[in-house]
Amino acid sequence: MQARPTFWRAAAVITLITTISACSAGSTDSGGAGNAAGPKVRFAVGIDAAYAPVFVAQEKGLFAKRGVNVDVVQFGKGGDAVDAIASGQVQLAGSSDTTTIGKLQQNPDLRALLVYEQSGKFLKVVQRKDVGDPSQIRKMATVPGLSELAATRFLESKRIDPKKVAFVTADPPEIPALLQKGSVDAYVLWEPWPAKGAELGGKITETSGDYGLSYVQWLIAGNRWLAANQGTAAKVAAALDEAARLTESDPQAAARATQKIAKVPAEQTVTAAREIDFGVRDITAADLEGYERTAEFFLETGKAKAKPDVRTAVLQNWYSQHAGK
Repeated sequence: MQARPTFWRAAAVITLITTISACSAGSTDSGGAGNAAGPKVRFAVGIDAAYAPVFVAQEKGLFAKRGVNVDVVQFGKGGDAVDAIASGQVQLAGSSDTTTIGKLQQNPDLRALLVYEQSGKFLKVVQRKDVGDPSQIRKMATVPGLSELAATRFLESKRIDPKKVAFVTADPPEIPALLQKGSVDAYVLWEPWPAKGAELGGKITETSGDYGLSYVQWLIAGNRWLAANQGTAAKVAAALDEAARLTESDPQAAARATQKIAKVPAEQTVTAAREIDFGVRDITAADLEGYERTAEFFLETGKAKAKPDVRTAVLQNWYSQHAGK
């Protein structure tokens, strides 16, 4: 992200799922093409409507159509999906540019192949109703990566020194309840967590785009695997391209696929389709300026000992060279 389900009454169910997933390397294997021919690839994703194109590709057999056998593996957070590349659990992953850049110091082997969505509307600022002005914010809940960057940029846009606000790290499902209990004053997250916060008595005050922050989602691979499997990665990318266009043109069908595979309520995906621009494109030289600023954020905040090397990690024009023909 250029800076990327309601505390259901059964919120405990989400906690249980997250706990079970963490005990098994943080993942849930939702299967793939079964007996499909072709090379086997494990594709890691998070569990929200932003990953709809991957679920569409899986449900409609678009990976198998291109001769690759893909298993989609669901993780609680996109950052966990990226970590799974380093551990060898998966070969490909989807996550935001910000979260991935934050992982480069510990895993410089990561490579970004393409953008498959972008938005300045999907991340939203949520505040307690009794917070009348952002200057009253003393604590913000954040998730490492995109959420923390978005919170920092929000405060800066209000001329508030981020160092004077305590950042409370938590997993997305926990954060709306922290706001309800008064443990934090605000947060910036992707849907469905802003809507959940509003249901629990918070208020959505603006989107990240309102203060100039948008995100993109990258398709990511490890460089060693990619070097030996360019053709396989290109087939997955082509399937993702078709799926992204289907998600954009038919949100209802995308919602059914996402609900079937990831158990995300259909209305969340339909809402996401209104707020996210789904579509595969190359990463270009024009994108690098924003990525460099994100890398500087990790250095300036002490989260990285050296500036993340985005120019090596980002493969410009990879999609058009390998899959867009």
